[in-house]
Amino acid sequence: MFGGGPGIGGNRDVSQPPSGAMPRLELPGAVTPAPLSLPPIQSQTDTQSGALPQFQLPMPLPQIELPGITGYAAPIIGTPLALPGAGSLTLSARLTPEGDEIQRGMVWRVFRPEPGPDGALPLIATAQGGTSNFQLDPGSYLVHAAFGRAGATKRLTVGPDQRDEQFVLDAGGMKLDAVIAGGADIPSDKLRFSIFEGGGDAAGDRALIVPNVSPQTVVRLNSGIYHVVSTYGNVNAVIRSDIRVEAGQLTEATVEHKAAEVTMKLVREAGGEAIADTSWAVLTDSGDIVRESVGAFATMVLSEGKYVAAARNRERLYEREFQVVAGRNSDVEVLADETSGREVIGTGD
Repeated sequence: MFGGGPGIGGNRDVSQPPSGAMPRLELPGAVTPAPLSLPPIQSQTDTQSGALPQFQLPMPLPQIELPGITGYAAPIIGTPLALPGAGSLTLSARLTPEGDEIQRGMVWRVFRPEPGPDGALPLIATAQGGTSNFQLDPGSYLVHAAFGRAGATKRLTVGPDQRDEQFVLDAGGMKLDAVIAGGADIPSDKLRFSIFEGGGDAAGDRALIVPNVSPQTVVRLNSGIYHVVSTYGNVNAVIRSDIRVEAGQLTEATVEHKAAEVTMKLVREAGGEAIADTSWAVLTDSGDIVRESVGAFATMVLSEGKYVAAARNRERLYEREFQVVAGRNSDVEVLADETSGREVIGTGD
């Protein structure tokens, strides 16, 4: 049915392609595709098998903007970091010119000499311990050296070179204690000291330096005379004295209190139970009020001398005279009976 050889299917002549060649077929209506064009592969300079081709970056390189490094906490080390353009200042201190350098307990503060907007000198650096080193911009500074309550201030100029500065504090120490007459110890929780500047005719004219000092505490002070107030209890057992502090020495002082602790109670019979809801007033023999309190018991420390205990209960007032002997703690009973009491009219009397 289809033409396959000469003489079959009419006089149609079909040419045979050369042996081994693929016949070229032309289909009616087919579109001849455009030839595919590929870029030529550049020759490689590296003759090793599998090497990648070399690429050349354009020149010059484009400008790259990198973000800045944010602030960070400086490491805590024993010596300060060296700062470009800064001068090195090393500070040390002695109690006396001949004494050894102080190895601990110092507090160093470096200020700018010009006041800030708030009127105070700007604090720019601090250090604690003994000898300390600072890296500071060249310029003038005020340096304060503190050893407890002792201290000294200097104006220093820092340059590009190393500078060593030594402070002579001219300071010593004071340790305070107190006893009751006869040598008995005073409980530490009932004993306090206050240290004032020396000089002045009255206590109110002296500046308070250290308040509420516990016994046996060493207080570091500049050499000089100080006014010390020792208070046993919180009423009138007070001793005042002037004490001198010598540079490079520890001054120990013990004062003697002529006082005693007294406990008062209102009873209906000798040795009886204390009556509650009682108001108390302690007066001197001249009538001055020393102390007032409320409760079944009134306990206080009083200096030696004569006193009057006044107890008020249920609109009646009871009184008794008593005497305080130094170093002898005692109980004072006020008897609530009709013969010793008198009626009090009104609540303000």
